Amino acid sequence: QVQLVESGGGSVQAGGSLRLSCATSGYTYTTMAWFRQAPGKEREGVAAIYTGGGNSNYADSVKGRFTISQDNAKNTVYLQMNSLKPEDTARYYCAAAFFRLPFFDILVTWQRYNYWGQGTQVTVSS
Repeated sequence: QVQLVESGGGSVQAGGSLRLSCATSGYTYTTMAWFRQAPGKEREGVAAIYTGGGNSNYADSVKGRFTISQDNAKNTVYLQMNSLKPEDTARYYCAAAFFRLPFFDILVTWQRYNYWGQGTQVTVSS
């Protein structure tokens, strides 16, 4: 059974840090990503990585502050979030794709991802 289980969300003050985790089971995915969605807003790609090694990609709004990484031994993908801002407040979702998605599209077409976690809430107060 395929599962993506996120954890690590919470409430922090602006400038603080959180680390999200996404534990996967059931399959080895080629592309993993974090998306987020705030109330009334569209889903936004935040960071993505090719699990077989290679490039990662970040939304401009989080570059230099967020880092996506993986631990293949634990089948877990992480999102380290530093210097958090109130505009980072959203529900964060882990997504997995069987195939290596085109780099230009890795944060854009969320419909290309095959599986999604239930999400974890991140709230940043000013």
